Amino acid sequence: MKMGRVVGTVVATRKDPSLDALKLLIVDNLTTGLEKEGGYVVAVDSVGAGMGEVVLYASGSSARLTSVTKDRPVDAVIMAIVDSYDVEGRNTRLA
Repeated sequence: MKMGRVVGTVVATRKDPSLDALKLLIVDNLTTGLEKEGGYVVAVDSVGAGMGEVVLYASGSSARLTSVTKDRPVDAVIMAIVDSYDVEGRNTRLA
C-alpha cells in the first residue's frame, strides 16, 4: 500500500469493456510528511475519492482483490480515503 494525493482524472472513451463505469484517477505519490515523493499512478477509484484527497492505494495483483476490481485488468486501486495517521508519535489529521 502507498499513500498519495488525487491530482487528476483520466477520460478514456475507448477501453476494455470490463473497465466501463469505473472512475480512473491520477494519484501523486506522497511521503509520510505529505510531500511529493515523485511519480504518479493511474488508479481505479473504489471508494469515491475526490480531487485533492489523500488516499491509500494498492498496486500489482493486490489491485484486483477489491469487489470493484475483481477479475478486471487493473494495476492500481484506491481503497481508502485517509482521515488521519500517526508516524513516530506525531498525529496528522486530514479531515
